[in-house]
Amino acid sequence: MTDNNHTVILATDCGSTTTKAILIEKKGNEYRQTFRGEAPTTVEAPFEDVTRGVLNSFSEVEEISGRKILDGENIITPAKGDTGIDLYISTSSAGGGLQMMVAGAVQSMSALSAQRAALGAGAIVMDVIASNDGRLPHEKIDRIRRLRPDMILLSGGTDGGSITHVVELAEYIAAANPTPRLGISYKLPIIFAGNKDTRDTIKTCLEEKCSVRITENIRPTLERENLFPARQEIQDLFLEHVMAQAPGYKKLMKMAQAPIMPTPAAVGNIMQTIAKKENINIVGVDIGGATTDVFSVFDGEFNRTVSANLGMSYSVSNILAETGIENIERWIPFDIDETDVRNRIKNKMIRPTTVPQLIEELKIEHALAREALRLAFEQHKALAIGLKGVQKERDISEAFDQNDIDTLIDMKRLDLLVGSGGVLSHAPKREQSMMMLIDAFQPEGVTRIAVDSIFMMPHLGVLSTVNEKAAAEVFEKDCLINLGTCISVSNISKLNVDCVTFNLNINGTNKEGFLKSGEIVLIEIPTDVEAEIEVIPKRGFDLGNGKGQAIKIKIKGGVVGLVIDARGRPLKMGKDKEANKRLINSWTDVFKAY
Repeated sequence: MTDNNHTVILATDCGSTTTKAILIEKKGNEYRQTFRGEAPTTVEAPFEDVTRGVLNSFSEVEEISGRKILDGENIITPAKGDTGIDLYISTSSAGGGLQMMVAGAVQSMSALSAQRAALGAGAIVMDVIASNDGRLPHEKIDRIRRLRPDMILLSGGTDGGSITHVVELAEYIAAANPTPRLGISYKLPIIFAGNKDTRDTIKTCLEEKCSVRITENIRPTLERENLFPARQEIQDLFLEHVMAQAPGYKKLMKMAQAPIMPTPAAVGNIMQTIAKKENINIVGVDIGGATTDVFSVFDGEFNRTVSANLGMSYSVSNILAETGIENIERWIPFDIDETDVRNRIKNKMIRPTTVPQLIEELKIEHALAREALRLAFEQHKALAIGLKGVQKERDISEAFDQNDIDTLIDMKRLDLLVGSGGVLSHAPKREQSMMMLIDAFQPEGVTRIAVDSIFMMPHLGVLSTVNEKAAAEVFEKDCLINLGTCISVSNISKLNVDCVTFNLNINGTNKEGFLKSGEIVLIEIPTDVEAEIEVIPKRGFDLGNGKGQAIKIKIKGGVVGLVIDARGRPLKMGKDKEANKRLINSWTDVFKAY
């Protein structure tokens, strides 16, 4: 079926708890998302058949839309009038998603590249084993045996380079004789993406105990990273092995007209599609109950990280453990005992489905979200880096620069920041989502900020592989809720000093103003209105173009509006709890957030 023949498209995302279905229809010349339905996912007992939940979600769409989709348990195709659909596609993270282990010869080189390949394919990386990771051979073997991943990605050595380390790793895997997480009747899949001269040795070493697949080297030379073939292989194996073992997936694979994708890989797909189509740099985040995924596309280079221990329900205690109580308390703008905060966090962990009933509980939840997002983004920046081991010419200033983490994330060049996941998509007021995103990610210069309306990015990601036009149009028109634009001032050393003046023109009406350092201002600009703004910094302040450089740009409105943020980067908050509370309350007053 060519792109143009799809007039009615149905897409599902089978999550670990809920299966969400959306209907997309061609209206005139453009695609729009029209109806959605959801039902509990049915992977576990008593049903043990994922298609039950899928069909239930279809029934809900049928009921709401009045379109007849099913004839018994069969999908009616093609669409005629208000009966049937043209295309059905799906993504899945049910059954715990795709869980992998990666092994590489050198921790900061092939092992890191292997980790990036696995993350980009939508996996949760359970552990990274390397020759130089400091563990003794028996510890490595024991770890491989106990982990029970869905598959292992093994890499190491440039083509024609050293073979000893990667063969040693293969021997550890063979000695561990690992069993897969699902299904007892088949061998654990291993993808080898290392030095092509060692392929035969690796095969001989592992063939008896594992199912070995060979693909192109992830690091054919030190200067080049080649992740795509390994990612492709991971997704193929995910379909063949992991999904085929999960209850009911064989039926689902027959129903779908495109390969089923791991949910995070699909979200990464739509990010890349949009970044390429609009030629922009994007950072996206999906904060869930158990994990937080961060995606970025800078200059066409895609990265994804999973913080598998940072989430808002099941993993909420880990946020406390990782960041410390002081960092959470600094965002809470009222008096509360430390023990009380700890108890509330633990209550959320044992009752993960509860939602805040009181405004105080909501503020604590938003304090936790800021820290989870901040930590997940720190982890992302540490992984989204240039290639290690590459010879680079450096000038003197670089040689003396101690902060030599080569992250690809440059906040001054970020065009769009997208948030999704319950705490951001379903916040009672959009102003709260915008504040959380600005406080956690601290964008610099000029950045557009948006949230995913009803979490349909996975659906659109898998759709972009078969109909890019439909995916891009629905993303722009129905998926993204444009919150507004943030213009931020950095290089602030002293507070309460005259900092910037601005002149804003909305539909021919001029509005002028100024900010002192440490202040933040919100100006409402309706969603479909384009305004022009000139911001002039005082000497020494930076709006992203260099110190003292003014900016004059056109910006689109949003449901929240334009934020000019002169609080500085990084945000400075003191040790004085009372002063912090006053500060936070003054910021939330600007947004009328609660």
